[in-house]
Amino acid sequence: MSKLFRQSHRRLQRQFDTERLAERIEQRLFRERMSDDDRAFIERMDMFFLATADADGRPNCSYKGGDPGFVRVVNESTLVFPNYDGNGMYLSMGNAAENAYVGLLFIDFERQKRLRVNGVAEIAPISAADPPYHEAQFIVRVAVQQVFPNCPRYIHKMQRLEPSKFVPRLAARTPVPGWKRMDWACDVLPAGDPARLPEDTEHPS
Repeated sequence: MSKLFRQSHRRLQRQFDTERLAERIEQRLFRERMSDDDRAFIERMDMFFLATADADGRPNCSYKGGDPGFVRVVNESTLVFPNYDGNGMYLSMGNAAENAYVGLLFIDFERQKRLRVNGVAEIAPISAADPPYHEAQFIVRVAVQQVFPNCPRYIHKMQRLEPSKFVPRLAARTPVPGWKRMDWACDVLPAGDPARLPEDTEHPS
């Protein structure tokens, strides 16, 4: 009994004669817990892609970035990551609040390696993370259910030039993104947003 494949997958596997290969990959590579190697890989990543769907199954895919280690492997079946200030729509997090199943795709473009992690997400207060995440609005805790690597052959080899200056860091003041000072946005920002201050005013980091 497969823990990974449904009949929709099986139909395509049979159509293209890949059922034996798919079963072998599940047997050899698929797991339900994160290994020490998975932890090391995840915690050196500075980005991942997050897939969610609302209660009606309509999908959303978003990019999440931070400094290496911003996704923490708490134990073999749990990881956490912060939700930083964004555009205020909460498309991914709103989806996760009504349909908790999520998929995380970690890609190392320099070493051409990737890892999929699927699980059940829960939104938790920032106090649930130790040590706390600087400037996080809340954290997301994922109960991991499926872990498996992907073949890297279609990963384009790319080099990271510099980290984003907008990632919250204790040692530096987080800059205000330019779009928040545009006419269409500046009058509807949430109370206390640093962009509400004059540009030449110091704001808390």
